[in-house]
Amino acid sequence: MVILTSVLATGALTLTACGSRDDNGGDTGDNGDSTTLTIGVDAPLSGENSTTGLGIQYGSQIAVDDANKNNLVPGVKFKIKALDDKAQPATGQSNATALVGDKTVVGAVGPLNSGVAQTMQQVFASADMVQISPSNTNPELTQGKNWQTDKKRPYKTYFRTATTDELQGGFAAGYAFNKLKKKKAFVVDDKQTYGAGLAKIFNEQFKKLGGTVVQTDHVNTGDKDFGSLVTKIKNSGADLLYYGGQYDESSLITKQMKDGGVDIPLFGGDGMFASTYIETAGASSEGDLVTSVGVPADTLPAAKTFIETYKAKGYKGDYGAYGAYSYDATTAIIKAVKAAVDANNGEVPSDINKLRSSVVAEVQKSDFEGISGKVAFDEYGDTTNKQLTVYQVEKGAWKAVETGTADLG
Repeated sequence: MVILTSVLATGALTLTACGSRDDNGGDTGDNGDSTTLTIGVDAPLSGENSTTGLGIQYGSQIAVDDANKNNLVPGVKFKIKALDDKAQPATGQSNATALVGDKTVVGAVGPLNSGVAQTMQQVFASADMVQISPSNTNPELTQGKNWQTDKKRPYKTYFRTATTDELQGGFAAGYAFNKLKKKKAFVVDDKQTYGAGLAKIFNEQFKKLGGTVVQTDHVNTGDKDFGSLVTKIKNSGADLLYYGGQYDESSLITKQMKDGGVDIPLFGGDGMFASTYIETAGASSEGDLVTSVGVPADTLPAAKTFIETYKAKGYKGDYGAYGAYSYDATTAIIKAVKAAVDANNGEVPSDINKLRSSVVAEVQKSDFEGISGKVAFDEYGDTTNKQLTVYQVEKGAWKAVETGTADLG
């Protein structure tokens, strides 16, 4: 990886025409003069949630490769710096600090988990550096703690290409009640920011539609034995289990639930939307459902080349949930850099702080067709793309069964 080392005595980094070398030892850019800029990626790249985390990393990598190949920003070469947060908030915060401290980093993509994002936002905001998550869905991140009654954007540096749990939870509740004709739901969450928030919204919307939440319960991340929970579900008379959390626990819950003679579907959010869920649960996953952001990537013509590239490269992880949204988040940062360079007479600003600040402002103005659909952000930093899709396990694979937008009434 190319690391810029030309630093002025004042501590400001000289970014322009530094003649950095490419990985093969050759000069990059016109006349050998080039600037290398870094886009940070933070996600769980090992352990729990790594299937979707790796999809984020490689979605960003393909976007950078495409930008470099197409010389999207003349005189600038981009690279990825991927850091593993292991789905741990404290690690995410440390990673954010490391990215801010790297004076070649112009922005960051990630994290996967909303709870991790909460610890990272202030770090990026303090450096006036853009952060775009392809997967965070908790409404508080963009609209504040009192988002249901008084929306206030906490950080102007934070954006996301994924829509919020307010819409996802409502969309799931509407599908469960109106299409699946389920009337009695048992609601469980993993006590985490994402899972608890999503379950709460499903709970509220399901009851609002006329359904009954027969019981609620909680599990801990890392739990393996759900025997007592299965007993509660069985005795409750529920015709649906709604789960707020990730695939690690839910895949075991559905297997133990079906093995225990409780033959009802488990319905969850995008944290479950991964091939690992089906691989772990096996035949027990048949008929289970999830909601995920946007429309299926494999139905979007613009995503065709992305998917082919991902497969051809042999990248690990699952691109299906957030790969395209990571690609678009990365592209939004790259396009913002281009706008900042164009506004500076075609030169990369020599002051990294000025460049970072300019990128934040330009990302807010984003308006382009990405591989996941239209990429633009509202006044809170939320995506204007409100599409959601319900997927169901059919014959051992996720199959899209309905795409639309939530009607919260």
